[in-house]
Amino acid sequence: MTTFRVGILIGSLATESINRKLARALMRLAPEHLTFTEIAIKDLPLYSYDYDADFPPVARTFKEAIAAADAVLFVTPEYNRSIPGGLKNAIDWASRPYGQNAFTRKPSAVIGTSPGAIGTAIAQQQLRSVLGFCNSPQMNAPEAYIQFTPGLITDEGEVTKESTAEFLRNYMAEFHQFIVRVYTALPRDA
Repeated sequence: MTTFRVGILIGSLATESINRKLARALMRLAPEHLTFTEIAIKDLPLYSYDYDADFPPVARTFKEAIAAADAVLFVTPEYNRSIPGGLKNAIDWASRPYGQNAFTRKPSAVIGTSPGAIGTAIAQQQLRSVLGFCNSPQMNAPEAYIQFTPGLITDEGEVTKESTAEFLRNYMAEFHQFIVRVYTALPRDA
């Protein structure tokens, strides 16, 4: 069976982010046919089309990492009922200049956690709209809005509640199958 390289974009810039803990948990619970690389967004300058002719090295490296991934997993918090600014900025870098969008035909999935009961639902819907414009096929189900409670996920990514671990394990198995389906319908060499 083919192994797929998944780039993880964590929407929070914070080192101790609960979404970073969730990303670690997802990597631990994923099927063996998925490998992961976090693609850091923290050092990207603010995007401007003034850079389109010559991206700064950090942006060039970032965009190359997106292009090298077989799929992208977005793990995002919700800030003020929206996508974190740093994540939107990263998407802008990877999708520009026009005609050189690194997300085109690249399978993606969106998940997030928050202490609030709606668990990043609004940010995820807005992110899905952006990814739709970027022509990234998206896993639409299962949806995953995780309410984070103290101790739910350790710093190392161990999920302490078995029902949550099982849900996340299933989510990652579904993501693997979604990637397979996308590349069956849209072969990379086409």
